[in-house]
Amino acid sequence: MKKDRWLIIALIITMIASCARMGQPDGGWYDDTPPSVVATSPADKDTKVKTNKVTITFDEFIKLEDANSKVVISPPQMEPADIKSSGKKIIVELKDSLKDNTTYTIDFSDAITDNNESNPMGNYTYSFSTGEKIDTFEVSGTVLDASDLEPIKGILVGLYDDLSDTVFAKKPFMRVSRTDSRGRFVIKGIAPGTYRAYALQDADGDYTYNQKSEMVAFNHQTFEPYARPDVRQDTVWRDTLRIDNIIRVDYTHFFPDDLILRAFTVEQTDRYLIKTERQEPNRLNFYFSYGNDSLPQIKGLNFNSDSAFVVETSLKKDTITYWLRDTALVNQDSLMIEAKYLITDTTGVLVMQTDTLELQPKISYEKRMKLKMKEIEKWKKEQEKKKKKGEDYDSIMTEKPLEIKFTNTGTITPEQNVFLEMATPLSKCDTSGVHLYSKIDSLWYNSRFEWKPIEGNIRAFKLMAEWRPEVEYSLEIDSAAFIDIYGLASGPIKQGIKVSSNDQFGSLAVNITGMTDSASVIVQLLASGDKMQKEVKAVDGTAEFYYIKGGKYYLRAFVDRNDNGKWDTGDYHADLQPEEVYYYPKEVEAKEKWDITIGWDLNATPLDRQKPDAIKKQKSEKEKKLKNRNAERAKNLGIDYKTEMSKIKDKTLKK
Repeated sequence: MKKDRWLIIALIITMIASCARMGQPDGGWYDDTPPSVVATSPADKDTKVKTNKVTITFDEFIKLEDANSKVVISPPQMEPADIKSSGKKIIVELKDSLKDNTTYTIDFSDAITDNNESNPMGNYTYSFSTGEKIDTFEVSGTVLDASDLEPIKGILVGLYDDLSDTVFAKKPFMRVSRTDSRGRFVIKGIAPGTYRAYALQDADGDYTYNQKSEMVAFNHQTFEPYARPDVRQDTVWRDTLRIDNIIRVDYTHFFPDDLILRAFTVEQTDRYLIKTERQEPNRLNFYFSYGNDSLPQIKGLNFNSDSAFVVETSLKKDTITYWLRDTALVNQDSLMIEAKYLITDTTGVLVMQTDTLELQPKISYEKRMKLKMKEIEKWKKEQEKKKKKGEDYDSIMTEKPLEIKFTNTGTITPEQNVFLEMATPLSKCDTSGVHLYSKIDSLWYNSRFEWKPIEGNIRAFKLMAEWRPEVEYSLEIDSAAFIDIYGLASGPIKQGIKVSSNDQFGSLAVNITGMTDSASVIVQLLASGDKMQKEVKAVDGTAEFYYIKGGKYYLRAFVDRNDNGKWDTGDYHADLQPEEVYYYPKEVEAKEKWDITIGWDLNATPLDRQKPDAIKKQKSEKEKKLKNRNAERAKNLGIDYKTEMSKIKDKTLKK
């Protein structure tokens, strides 16, 4: 009876397919039937298999999409398998020798569709065993970027039953899978036992972690796969809008199904010189992969380098700028130098490297002089025009003053400060020539301020003051308060600053719970696009944000375990996990003149469901579904689809 029933179904499918008239206006019934497997060699789930070649035959012509990234073979193959589709067949030829007593799975994911209508077959996995039995357990979970909980697409996830802490760098995965666009993975064909899971963005295809540039995830969590009977509810749709039925389906539920792996890239500590350049004639730049307190030693070979430079380093000391003090050297097109600096050798030890370098500016001195002459000629013509018109004009071309870049002038909040950055290093910084005035009842008064240099930038400064709401300020700088190393002086400057009213802002207090230790927690206020707006350290479990403009925000927190004020990545070889990151799973709406308090249990929501979809960069791809165009066509024709299909079935049975 069972065989007869399947025969009848096959006849119905054949009847529907034969009625379809592709490419004609009236169409007939569409072919909405996905391809199905009619034969495999060796048989699916066969045991004692000795052949490396697998052939899968379908009931119609098929397409295999993006096999290289979608088809995953487990155990992983050191030499990539040959995967081909032809007509109604897929042929997989394994190049590696088969392992004894091992279950092999070939997971095609959603790569298989029919050739004409692209009806998806759905996720399909073929398996066989070289031993007496086939292993059927599965485990599943999610891989997230440890820094921002973004789902990671296409990263390998593998298992080991060797629980040693060094196996990841010594042996290839036992079984493997690859994550989808949601960061989800399913590893199939697992034998009973105790395992650990790892993730790897494999750069060299050896299924082991051996390059620092590879993104990885690991932890010490062990698990034993198991299964139990379960029931799920499947929705049957009449059309795109109406539900036809909800049915209960028995299935085997495999566990664990909630593994979370937090992937990271180890901080690059190998030091090497990335590049040197002289983009501008007055400075030499050295760019390193990693900083070091020992700065490069520079010796001039065609000039006297004694006291020739003002040295500027970035905060991490991975970028070093050598400003030339002498304008004669600035005008010299070719500077030959001997540079001695530390690099990491093949054993990971810092050693001294010596290079001879010739550094030339992007624009030669001759060309710069020509451009300068053009500028002078243009100025002269402008003055001549003014003279002829009887307007005021200059007879001497004055030099442009020292350029100063201001940040946070105009309108600011009471918690902001004003930043100044000079175009070149200073030889003179006279803060007595800097004045701040506040306007109270139409009168101007001196206001106190504090002047501080910015760490990691010898040309930048911060002006801090007690900025009072709704008060207008004037920042005024005397001429020649600042003079750079080339003798260029700043001109007189006057910048207006207005402090906003408190009524234009709201505040937010976040009460943090769920921590199991006393480590510091830093909370970040985010705007759309996951962009950080503000950052505060939680004090006694509460993070407070002031002067928030009305709008929609999100929250991210990280556990600052080493109290350095920034998020730190992990290190597999040092057995160090990345610092924990959490997202508040809901949007937070701030309003002007509103003080909002919310509670946030960091662990109340599973980690893979915390980050709101609105700020995720890695969006889930749409699942391939059958088009179900026959139901839509029946609706347009005023025909009940189920009745029509029933008629076709009856006709087939009568035949």
